[in-house]
Amino acid sequence: MQPKIIIHGGAGSTVESKGGYEPVRKSLFAVLETVYPMLLNGTKAIDAVVKACQMLEDDPRFNAGTGSVLQSDGQVRMSASIMDGDRQSFSGVINTARVKNPINMAQHLQSSADRVLSDYGSAELARELGIPIYNPLTDERLAEWVEERKTNFTRKMADVAMGTIGAVVLDQYGSICAGTSTGGRGFERIGRVSDSATPAGNYATKFAGVSCTGVGEDILDEGFATRVVVRVTDGMSLQEAIDKSINEAKSRDRDFGAICLDATGAIAWGKTCPVLFAAYHDGEKMQDTL
Repeated sequence: MQPKIIIHGGAGSTVESKGGYEPVRKSLFAVLETVYPMLLNGTKAIDAVVKACQMLEDDPRFNAGTGSVLQSDGQVRMSASIMDGDRQSFSGVINTARVKNPINMAQHLQSSADRVLSDYGSAELARELGIPIYNPLTDERLAEWVEERKTNFTRKMADVAMGTIGAVVLDQYGSICAGTSTGGRGFERIGRVSDSATPAGNYATKFAGVSCTGVGEDILDEGFATRVVVRVTDGMSLQEAIDKSINEAKSRDRDFGAICLDATGAIAWGKTCPVLFAAYHDGEKMQDTL
């Protein structure tokens, strides 16, 4: 099987205020340049997804890991999940804090009897694993929060051009895996749960895998990732499934994007918003959706 990978770094209305397309393209392509050779050398889908998500979490340009937005109380709380399509096994952490790479914790939970942990549980897991305490806060995110506090958080979310990150991989063994990681919406109520650590935002089976980005509540309302995968399982082509699902979401004024691939190696994406920050390697070359 020719390996395939598609990754995203958020969705939104514009990127010009953040320096234009080239810096985003450079960040996304750097991930593909690292991970795709790993796939050619036999790395499994789940490990490739984790590596891609780690690199995106470590890039402060994106709203995941380092560079995550702050909730209304000024704290960074992150969520991440991973789904192994072969085993149809979902795991994740919700509102975890003071760690560098939430995706690592999500991967560890693949082998746990308790596969989704929230704030206190994820903190205990980090302690058990000996994960070093890490502050993902950046000066830019702090300044943004301080400014918004002046108006008592009248905005519904942070002004983030690049947001939630994710990756979907098909490896040379024919296995599919999807992973998603986020810092949340920004300025939200303490305890708010995003779509990223749910099957609505991140889902995979042996037939297809999907990772979503955008307004989490809209993705949850659509059950989007699961909807697309089920349609592929039931016989739709990947492109038909994503097109139908996106058109339904547009009719309800949703605001998000999604990346996906299937067991045949088909790559697809869709969006209800103007821009989806995504890139992929189709086995021949790197391309992007910008």
